[in-house]
Amino acid sequence: MALLGAQNLQRNAERVNALNVFPVPDGDTGTNMNLTMTSGVREMEGKKSESIGKTAEALSKGLLMGARGNSGVILSQLFRGIAKALAGLDEAGTVQFAAALQQGVDTAYKAVVKPVEGTILTVAKEAARHGVQIARRTPDMIEWMREVCGKADEALQRTPDLLPVLKQVGVVDSGGQGLLLIYEGFLQALIAGADPSEDGFTAETGGPEPFAPAADAPVHSGALAASPSAAGGAKSGQPAQAGLSAESIEFLYDMEFFINLSLGGRQAEFFDENAFKKALAKDGDCILVIPDDDVVKVHVHTRRPGDVLNLALPYGELTDLHILNMRQQHRDLTKNSAPVSAAEAGEVIAADYGVSGDDALVVAEVLAGSAMQSAPPETVHELAPFGIIAVASGEGVATIFLDNDTDIVLSGGQTMNPSTEDFVNAIQSLPAEHIYLLPNNGNVILAAEQAAELSERNVTVIPTRNIPQGLSALLAFKESETPQRNAALMSGAAEQVTAGSVTRAVRDTEIDGVQVKEGDYIGILEKSIVVSVPELQSCCQALIDRMMESGGDLLTVLTGEGAAQADTDALAQWVASAHPDVELEVQDGGQPLYPYLLALE
Repeated sequence: MALLGAQNLQRNAERVNALNVFPVPDGDTGTNMNLTMTSGVREMEGKKSESIGKTAEALSKGLLMGARGNSGVILSQLFRGIAKALAGLDEAGTVQFAAALQQGVDTAYKAVVKPVEGTILTVAKEAARHGVQIARRTPDMIEWMREVCGKADEALQRTPDLLPVLKQVGVVDSGGQGLLLIYEGFLQALIAGADPSEDGFTAETGGPEPFAPAADAPVHSGALAASPSAAGGAKSGQPAQAGLSAESIEFLYDMEFFINLSLGGRQAEFFDENAFKKALAKDGDCILVIPDDDVVKVHVHTRRPGDVLNLALPYGELTDLHILNMRQQHRDLTKNSAPVSAAEAGEVIAADYGVSGDDALVVAEVLAGSAMQSAPPETVHELAPFGIIAVASGEGVATIFLDNDTDIVLSGGQTMNPSTEDFVNAIQSLPAEHIYLLPNNGNVILAAEQAAELSERNVTVIPTRNIPQGLSALLAFKESETPQRNAALMSGAAEQVTAGSVTRAVRDTEIDGVQVKEGDYIGILEKSIVVSVPELQSCCQALIDRMMESGGDLLTVLTGEGAAQADTDALAQWVASAHPDVELEVQDGGQPLYPYLLALE
């Protein structure tokens, strides 16, 4: 249902944009709702579950974190309430789902400081109320959802009677239309679920195909096709926004950001949602303040963005900050009644969406509608919130990184370091809002840092000096945290690791008082050689003893080339006997030159 709802909205996003005249005529409701829904679907697909409650929870989390604009934030709140109502349920019938829609409406109304009828709120409210009324006598889910869509359509057609600006321009509410498109996708999914031969479902499993743009399909409502204004323009083929002046936008700055209460805010423990809303309302409109654990999502239209930032700063660090001049948006939208090309929109997109170069053009094409039908899924989706690039040597090590959400693994090690250009190319190829680099070698850190400086993307280098540090940093990453917080978590985790490695000496030497002979096995603790002996087992045991001097309770062993299974088994038995309080984990790393890499945490 969520997948086809998102697809239906995506197909019609530009036509929804053409309806957008409230709360401000900036023509981006379809875009914002589409980006919001796409973020939710991405989170949901990453946390697949047979439970409707867990699925709804993942969808809701993704919607909240990716919510864009007034309409997107309200949409996220509708699904937040739905998720709360479905929590703990593996499946739901019409009664439970009707109650969920109603709780979604209640949650959304509470989130909006000044609810306005004739908007998405009205459409959601009327549809949910009707759904609750008929649920007990309509147990068939398809028939029930068809009734809900019909009532939502009726409410949508009445929005011009409730909101004068809609009647003035001759359109229905854009946010309400976007919600109806999502509900219609729900209905399409239910019908296709009953008949797997329908479009959007695989013949083999009867389950939905991966989220991707699809060909236009009939929609239930007549709003999009009923009038010239709804189809994309009002009088004389102009966009609906042309019926209003830019000066009619009183609170011209559209602001969105998160407050991370856990970072740096001395007054965070005294954060009062209602008091904060009242303070914003002194010179603001379209206010939504949504606390979620230690993060607060804020949306407001204001005349003084600086005052808003000063109001929020005492409570914590501000992240994912977007400030748009809606008067300028309106002027660009209505200028000469001609659409803005993707190239012309590039600079605006770069600033508004935090991307640049080719990525900005791709997003611009999506917003202009030129890529909506023909582009592959990855070019029409919003950028992923994060991406991770790591350096590793050995198939096994690379697989471990990839299995733990690393997007790109660059081949590299002690004798084969990736270049700055290698990093830059990898960064440019990764469609993510924020990218983390794990160099995993002291000799690679500088190249990674240079690449971060050269790139126009948001890049953070976690200065990991070896593979064990890189793996520890990777496991410390949390999707829900801000880039700044994740950088601290990952760097901190890396520093907690004591790293050791075993390899063969290539010549006779003396280092740090240790006599080394060519062909000996040498044990390296961090950067220092601490043991050199002819036998592999003796070298490993002596190195682990030295590592244990700093304390630790988890020892990870990565086996590489030259590590026989018998040697590994013998080493595991020795660890169990010599250090019984230490938990041992052995993984196949496949790294060259180093029979064993060790990490103690």
